[in-house]
Amino acid sequence: MVARRRTTAWALSWLCVLVIAYASLYPFDDWRNQDIAPWFFVGAPWSAYNTWFDIFSNLLGYLPLGFWWCLAAVRSQWSRIQALSLAVACACLLSFGMECLQTYLPTRVPSQLDWLLNTSGALCGAGLALVLEKRGWLYHWSQFRRQWLTPDASGSLVLLVLWPLALLYPVTVPFGLGHVSERLGKMLQDMLPGFENHLAEFNDALTMTPSLEMLCVTLGVLVPGLLALSVCQRFSQRLSGVWMVLALAVLASGLSATLTYGPEHAWHWLVPQVWGGMGCAVLLCMSVIKWQEHRLLMLLWLAQCALLLLLNMSPGSTYFEQTMQTWEQGRFIRFHGLTPWLSGWWPWLLLVWSGWRVLRHRSTNHRA
Repeated sequence: MVARRRTTAWALSWLCVLVIAYASLYPFDDWRNQDIAPWFFVGAPWSAYNTWFDIFSNLLGYLPLGFWWCLAAVRSQWSRIQALSLAVACACLLSFGMECLQTYLPTRVPSQLDWLLNTSGALCGAGLALVLEKRGWLYHWSQFRRQWLTPDASGSLVLLVLWPLALLYPVTVPFGLGHVSERLGKMLQDMLPGFENHLAEFNDALTMTPSLEMLCVTLGVLVPGLLALSVCQRFSQRLSGVWMVLALAVLASGLSATLTYGPEHAWHWLVPQVWGGMGCAVLLCMSVIKWQEHRLLMLLWLAQCALLLLLNMSPGSTYFEQTMQTWEQGRFIRFHGLTPWLSGWWPWLLLVWSGWRVLRHRSTNHRA
């Protein structure tokens, strides 16, 4: 069990490295030599255009990395000082390397403030890991996991944690993740002439009426609700999981609206069809709350397929495209590489995971 937790911690730390590299170097094109040293930012004056959003994002972005690196080192029998030093030093070198590489990307601006904030964030994360480990809170989490969750819940838990993060990126319909047809069309229109015309016909196959929007909202909340049911063991725990999913859905969507349109528009998306869709999703979850894990995952797979079909057959809107420009060209440009990827591909990752779990269950029963 200890070896398994150690391996998980190392795997999550390297996953954080990949995520940071992706977010730091997006969009990965138009690389050029600008005839300046990659480390010029170390002695450059601080930018006058840093916002509180940039400061907190750079600080919090490296916190999980420091946490998991330090925790993995502690579980590998490193001393606390060694684990803390490893996490901070590696994060410092990683951030320095990312800032140097950004020198070759015209759309990115390297900054010594970002380097300092990234390192400080890793230090905070590593310190948090040491405090939680020393006080036994991580042990209590292990106890909680054994009592509440199924033995193979790791993959589902990762998807559940990523789901509210994916909701931060604006969507055409509340909780409607996976609308990728337009982005896919832009990618393929140069490779396949005339493809965009066929894709436009496909996108215009449905009109997003209030009833259809309510159905999409229902499916959008039902899918993570079923995922939460599949990882909990007892009835009371599953009931808590459903209400937790509903609360996260509302909070994440409200935060997304706040970041995009301002605090005064945080709850304007809560129209009657959205309330109705959330209510229907909760009722459906209650009706299958006693189902076994493999049956829940099968229903989840079907619901997610239906949602993806409805979303990608409905047309976009000019208003939504203007919202995208707020994220892609405004103050959220640092997250533009990661958030649309997470929003667009989270449902597809869920399909792969749930399908694999169902097939594994069937093969296990067949051998038995």
